[in-house]
Amino acid sequence: MPVNSFENYPMPWIPDKEKLKSPIYISIAELLEQDIQSGKLAGNTKLPPQRELADFLDLNLSTITRAFKICENKGLIYANIGQGTFVSPNAAIPFLHKANNGCVELGIIRPFYQYNKIVADIAQKTIQRNTSQYLFEFDSISESYKHKQTAIKWLKSFHIETEPENIMLTAGTQNALTIVFLALFHSGDKILTDSYTYSNFIGLARQLNVQLISVAADEDGMIPDLVEKQCRIMDIKGIFLMPSCNNPTGTVMSMERKRKIASLIQQYHLILMEDDAYGFIANDTGEPIQTLIPDNTIYLHSLSKSLSAGLRCAYMVIPDCLRQTFLETANNVNLKIPLLNAEIISELIASGNAGRIIGQKKRQAKERNRIYKKYFPDSICPNEYSFFQWLPLPAHYNGYQLEMQATDNGIHIFCSDRFTVGKAESTAIRIATCSPDSLQQLETGLKTLKHLLDKNQQYISQANFII
Repeated sequence: MPVNSFENYPMPWIPDKEKLKSPIYISIAELLEQDIQSGKLAGNTKLPPQRELADFLDLNLSTITRAFKICENKGLIYANIGQGTFVSPNAAIPFLHKANNGCVELGIIRPFYQYNKIVADIAQKTIQRNTSQYLFEFDSISESYKHKQTAIKWLKSFHIETEPENIMLTAGTQNALTIVFLALFHSGDKILTDSYTYSNFIGLARQLNVQLISVAADEDGMIPDLVEKQCRIMDIKGIFLMPSCNNPTGTVMSMERKRKIASLIQQYHLILMEDDAYGFIANDTGEPIQTLIPDNTIYLHSLSKSLSAGLRCAYMVIPDCLRQTFLETANNVNLKIPLLNAEIISELIASGNAGRIIGQKKRQAKERNRIYKKYFPDSICPNEYSFFQWLPLPAHYNGYQLEMQATDNGIHIFCSDRFTVGKAESTAIRIATCSPDSLQQLETGLKTLKHLLDKNQQYISQANFII
């Protein structure tokens, strides 16, 4: 008797046949996406084998394969050779439970908001100038050039040498990445990333149907042999890295590793998107990869974490060969930074306040990481100035369930599923030590988290562990 004669044949997912319409493969992909986004199919759920699903629906195998490929390109599912196809762990990221006013923020990175007072003072003085009306023009070539000159001087301290025509001011890293995607990539293109990477980058790639390919890392960063393996078997277009401090793991890429990765990027003609948002806290780990392969690199330098998140300013350095393409794309989508914001940033830098803010933030971060180590002494901290910590958890934890449980106990945390590309290697949580308003609030949050994890650990032998 054929498989599809059984109405109640057990499979982890079956599309509603009554909702299927031509073209069938697109309809199946849409139904699968709906069930994933709605939460009906949880992260890491194993989907039925494609041949089995084709037999059940009386369809050609190629129809199911095309449907699955659409969802894979969107980052909704991933395939493991010899194991099957699974729902991506962050395909449908749930919102955190609404917390009471006393909830300690350890999830969202709030980069020491107390120093916004310095920014506000500069903003007030800027507005009060007699010439401030020019800052409200839609575009001013002379003003833009002035801010690019400031950017050139600032970037020199990060080993970046460039010219005004190769700099673009954008409203933060996310807007810069949007320009990069629109200018250089198309639906179905493949980009290499770390197994755990910037969650907004994952969301943007999914929105534009660009497929992210996970590459494992060690203590020095992304593993070159695995990069080369992926480049040999796939048509890889680009690579996204945060070498100075990976968000969320905090991994710092060594200079030797940077050279090996740079060599592979040149060999396989890739475009590197180098996010240096945390370059200001980097220890002496050498120069950015951009200095090794400037013609292959889009260098992104956000000032949100170092100076002010609310000003939404980033410097993007573009190679000569891509300058015109980027200019046209930026003009079409109008993602430029407002002149007022650029003026405030430039004044912070010129007055020396930028350096003072960074120095104070680093001292605060060091003190907060010392407190963190008091509660989690076995945790590895690659950078003593990091704004967040990465805490691996024992097996069998469900990250999103732990988030909800933590919220119920008065703390916000982010689990590793929010940052995972492809298969989750393990479960961990990112703890934003910079976010609480005070050291006392941080200590309260860490104490609560430690108590919660210890309590869960006690339940392992009783089968009451979070699973």
